[in-house]
Amino acid sequence: MKKIFTAAFTALLFATPAIAGDITVEITNLTNGIYYTPLLVAKHGAQIDLFEPGMPASAHLQAMAEGGDTSGLIADLGAEGADIVDNPAGGLLAPGQTATATFRRGGRNNRFSIVAMLLPTNDGFVGLDSLPIPKARGTYTYYLLGYDAGTEVNDEIINGGGMPGVPGIPADPGGNGGTGASGVTMAEHNQTVHIHRGTLGDDDPNGGLSDLDRNVHHWLNPVAKVTITVNKGMHHDDD
Repeated sequence: MKKIFTAAFTALLFATPAIAGDITVEITNLTNGIYYTPLLVAKHGAQIDLFEPGMPASAHLQAMAEGGDTSGLIADLGAEGADIVDNPAGGLLAPGQTATATFRRGGRNNRFSIVAMLLPTNDGFVGLDSLPIPKARGTYTYYLLGYDAGTEVNDEIINGGGMPGVPGIPADPGGNGGTGASGVTMAEHNQTVHIHRGTLGDDDPNGGLSDLDRNVHHWLNPVAKVTITVNKGMHHDDD
């Protein structure tokens, strides 16, 4: 099933032998004040979908989007024989920073997926689902969107919440959040995975509607840059 994502790519094509080689995936945080929880980067078969815009989030996607817990998604991927790089940044990925994952070419795993929670949000995540891996040697650049899992109200209240069914934002890793917010909204109109509308924020660190600072935490899409470098051609059995 085809997925929707914003992508721009450049490819440098060369005549290459059909042999296995390494492929690197670089993920750069393009936001001003949003952090990524530990990234999950996977190389897998075409039968796997971590998420689909317009469809309800799975329980494991919800756990990732609300609290950064990727263990369920990792188990799902592992059961399907995926190649997984868990937490390539060695922790949170701060604004402007880049994490790198390396994979071997070959085999039947010919798609890439990437997910991580966006902090501070209620259930926002950066996502790439089932991107066909380029077959020709070269460098390819993609710009990823921030999604809303649709599983939690975007109240923008920082209260340590982070488990499914527990409202609120776990934390602001940058230390720019406030306290005492009454809540931006108590309703979520779209309860499927959809494009995140960003955060509202306010200027009151001790109250107001939001615990987020609109001068720090506000963001627009895209939220990530992904650069895939294919060092050698693919095995014929990847076709």
